[in-house]
Amino acid sequence: MGANSSSISELPENEYLQKLSGSEPISENDPFWNQLLSFSFTTPTNSADLKLLEEATISVCKSLVEKNPRTGNLGSLIKVFLSRTKELKISAECQNHLFIWQAHNALFIICCLLKVFISRMSEEELQLHFTYEEKAGPSSYGTECEDLIEELLCCLIQLIVEIPLLDITYSISLEAVTTLIVFLSCQLFHKEILRESIIHKYLMHGRCLPYTSRLVKTLLYNFIRQERSPPPGTHVFQQQTDGGGLLYGIASGVATGLWTVFTLGGVGSKASAQVEQCSPLASQSLLLLLVLANLTDTPDTPNPYRQAIMSFKNTQDNTAFSSSNPHAFQINFNSLYTALCDQQKSDQATLLLYMLLHQNSNVRTYVLARTDIENLVLPILEILYHVEERNSHHVYMALIILLILTEDDGFNRSIHEVILKNITWYAERVLTEISLGSLLILVVIRTIQYNMTRTRDKYLHTNCLAALANMSAQFRSLHQYAAQRIISLFSLLSKKHNKVLEQATQSLRGSLGSNDSPLPDYAQDLNVIEEVIRMMLEIINSCLTNSLHHNPNLVYALLYKRDLFEQFRTHPSFQDIMQNIDLVISFFSSRLEQAGAELSVERVLEIIKQGAVALPKDRLRKFPELKFKYVEEEQPEEFFIPYVWSLVYNSAVALYWNPRDIQLFTMDSG
Repeated sequence: MGANSSSISELPENEYLQKLSGSEPISENDPFWNQLLSFSFTTPTNSADLKLLEEATISVCKSLVEKNPRTGNLGSLIKVFLSRTKELKISAECQNHLFIWQAHNALFIICCLLKVFISRMSEEELQLHFTYEEKAGPSSYGTECEDLIEELLCCLIQLIVEIPLLDITYSISLEAVTTLIVFLSCQLFHKEILRESIIHKYLMHGRCLPYTSRLVKTLLYNFIRQERSPPPGTHVFQQQTDGGGLLYGIASGVATGLWTVFTLGGVGSKASAQVEQCSPLASQSLLLLLVLANLTDTPDTPNPYRQAIMSFKNTQDNTAFSSSNPHAFQINFNSLYTALCDQQKSDQATLLLYMLLHQNSNVRTYVLARTDIENLVLPILEILYHVEERNSHHVYMALIILLILTEDDGFNRSIHEVILKNITWYAERVLTEISLGSLLILVVIRTIQYNMTRTRDKYLHTNCLAALANMSAQFRSLHQYAAQRIISLFSLLSKKHNKVLEQATQSLRGSLGSNDSPLPDYAQDLNVIEEVIRMMLEIINSCLTNSLHHNPNLVYALLYKRDLFEQFRTHPSFQDIMQNIDLVISFFSSRLEQAGAELSVERVLEIIKQGAVALPKDRLRKFPELKFKYVEEEQPEEFFIPYVWSLVYNSAVALYWNPRDIQLFTMDSG
């Protein structure tokens, strides 16, 4: 029996790890590997224990980096793992727990070592460590090991796509996904976007390339199925009663290795309980999928993982695939849609939904044809409603998803036909019954108002207004509260316009008597706010010219606040667009005056409905239809790659990186 480690901090003193990182070469056939790999270990999930594990690994790695050029022990460990994976499929079928357990342990050690190597050295140096062989001198390299990195990468992909997901294979499947993320983590340690990377090259060419679509498909299905991890101990060996659920029995006759006894602080804490509630494999698979999809294209090859995401079809779709697309595959769209609806609380799922709607026309067409679109839209609206609690990137993604959906006229019509009851998360007002369309308008307007008072982000404004503009011609039966909020937003903009105008005038007067201080740029502020006012007037105008008779509540709100519009009638920037609004206000005001004073709300709405039929449509001037289309910025990778890696950094299961080592993003943005 080997020496036991009772805590992570004792790992550097463990005799087997010392031998692995020592100066003696260990051949692949040495019984040492059975001893090294026969440990039982529950991967820590809280940050304190993960940090301890990282520090312990660094200590072992320092010695390994120094000795490995002479011993080639890293290569030997990898070859031991590779030889064992050849039997994994049959081991799963035969329920060979012991074999799978040892293969998992080998991969776990490889992953821990790799993570430290990648954070401490260049890819070229890492590649050299894969080429050193047993008994090799300091300056000689092995020939057959030249592509050990490619062999390991290819083996990990095969493991993910080919090994059936069972209780006994769950851990090794998760570890394979985690190790691929670790392989790609070199991006974290570079400020600039990596456009040429050795690991990227292996994944996008050569032996890994034929597995592209199968890997994307498997990762998507892992996300869809949300398989929970099996209870600890049930799939390795029978759990003993002592040791707080973390001491596993070792099968008789198997040498005890690294970590027989582990007492991990924090197990049973809230943090680990949350990890247990969800599916670690689904979460990690989604992160890997996002990382792969956002690898940069090479000059001669577009990213094959993105190509696969762009082109997959529904299993119900019988049309032939294009022969020019080797990465095409089919997936069950109904299951995918359900998973996307259920998982929108996370940034990762929202980002996946954005990618699929933006890049895969098959998914977009399917989603827009769904008769239960509210199941997808409501979680997106909740993200925007809780804007104060979300990071800005998550809010952007949610908003762009709405913009993409509102590009479709069928969507804009159907959302007003879906009636919702009791929206409990909307706190400003009790909404016992409201259409999905009216709720969408309310949430977008609330986002604009929040942005005006807090973040003042022009990009956010533009996308909110574009979504409202796309919907405006199809506004139907607007809820009275939604109609009020449209006019209230215009009122807020009007006050802001007057305030900036007043500041500009005072500043100009003050500057005539003083040459000392530079003038604030009120002209630019005025220009921005006038653009937003113009857009709001166009949205109101679009609704009045296209669907006035469907929206008595909007006409009512317009008449109630008619004085607001007076100052813009003669303003050169708004004169043209004000003509229709002015005509509608005059027409309905005249009819209300004829009906007499002291009219009830119900009577006013009745007069508006009658007037809407009587108003000659040819008197309203036609304007070009308001249509905005989402277009990705140039070099989108400058936004998406840091964003994806910040999600990996913050959300990956059982992965810890020292925040001081991170170069790609600042920690507050991560």
